[in-house]
Amino acid sequence: MSVIRFSEERLHQVLESFSGKRVAVLGDLMLDRYYWGTVRRISPEAPVPVVEVDTESVRFGGAANVAQNIRSLGGIPMLVGLIGNDHPGKMFLDMMQEVGYETDGIVTDADRQTTIKTRVIAHGQHVVRIDNETRTRCPEHLFHRLIDSIKYKIHSIDAILIEDYNKGVVSVEIIREVMAVAGKHGKIVTVDPKFDNFFEYKGVTVFKPNRREAEEAIGGRIRTVQEVERAGKQLLELLSAENVLLTRGEEGMSLFERNGGIMHIPTVADHVQDVSGAGDTVISTLTVALSAGVPIREACVLANCAGGVVVGSVGIVPVSPDDLIKAALRHSNNSPAGD
Repeated sequence: MSVIRFSEERLHQVLESFSGKRVAVLGDLMLDRYYWGTVRRISPEAPVPVVEVDTESVRFGGAANVAQNIRSLGGIPMLVGLIGNDHPGKMFLDMMQEVGYETDGIVTDADRQTTIKTRVIAHGQHVVRIDNETRTRCPEHLFHRLIDSIKYKIHSIDAILIEDYNKGVVSVEIIREVMAVAGKHGKIVTVDPKFDNFFEYKGVTVFKPNRREAEEAIGGRIRTVQEVERAGKQLLELLSAENVLLTRGEEGMSLFERNGGIMHIPTVADHVQDVSGAGDTVISTLTVALSAGVPIREACVLANCAGGVVVGSVGIVPVSPDDLIKAALRHSNNSPAGD
């Protein structure tokens, strides 16, 4: 198996090629609210810690965090999804306008509440997470508007990224419509799936499940290298995909190519503080790289390096170009010679 190494010159060349690449991000839009504080006592009302809040913040989450990663790397994301007609929905639109995002693909559903995940963190540790969300399926009269947002701009889009969190936005009908329009115009399609509709993404450019999702979909444990390779080949065949990228947590990730090629990529994370959002970072880095014409193996190694960066921070944050370059250089310097 060959090892992908990067020179500093190559990395700067690749990162520069990301600039201006337009990626449509279709999926479940969320806000992430954080309360950061300290614990000095246990509540007299129940055996739970009392968190004294020092600061609070609200960030983009879900598919919107994917967009933030694309933007951080120099690409131009176009968000497509649903929000509610509520205060978090208004906050979401205000935040989009503040950073200069297009809002054409954002559809308001009066019967839905905007998903907001609230995390309470004390001393760098998660204490509790509270989810306010709607999981009902996107109504038919609205999913046509989501599809039209992509159809009307298909000629200016370099890639389509589908980010599914099982909140109801990504339905079978939407998947089939998006795959049809992408196929007609020869667009890259990458997918970060969940269990629902797992096998609907026929013919995608890259299908990126994590190990648990793959285990649930095909049945059985995926632990040994032999089990990983069997699962990857099975997914390639079932989906008629060009590539399958199976992420494996602390064991890194494995790429399976339609031509039979397999590449196992070890993790580059120095220390893991918080895995929240790591999958978002991987799929966004991979997609913007492919949209810039970066070969699939290089794109996967860069995505792996990006994921290794963000798990070192508490809370969901996008990867920066400088941090990605540093991580990729560490990967290149630490790769064993002669492989």
